[in-house]
Amino acid sequence: MQHELQQQVITLKKTKMKKVFIYMTLIVALAAGLVGCYKDVILPEVAANPDGPPQAVSFSAELKPLFNSSCALVGCHVSGAHHPYMTSDLSYLEIVNGGFVNTLVPKESILYQKINGEMKEYIPSATNRQKVYDWIRNGAPNN
Repeated sequence: MQHELQQQVITLKKTKMKKVFIYMTLIVALAAGLVGCYKDVILPEVAANPDGPPQAVSFSAELKPLFNSSCALVGCHVSGAHHPYMTSDLSYLEIVNGGFVNTLVPKESILYQKINGEMKEYIPSATNRQKVYDWIRNGAPNN
């Protein structure tokens, strides 16, 4: 009889240990699941006020490198390909003398419309597109 009682106690302890182990495993799995569900949310850049006062933009220091790295790609806006040529040595003359900017109505500029339309994927940053817009609104200086 005492042996049977000991067996029952051992069985109860094993059952209790199994339940504790199962509950602990579930808690750890739930915690790992909650921590593992973290996702970065990347919001698109938005210019502060696109039609606010234009900021000073240097063509040679800011726009020329932007056009050279984003537009003057093989088969795109390099010499002998699509106008305007956006290589560093030609970009200003091509843009201004080619009729791609309209300093009187900047939003009517071909350059502005293209980088905010079909060519937006090449200049995805709203801040960089705003720089182009501000440069045009400032009279498209060769600075």
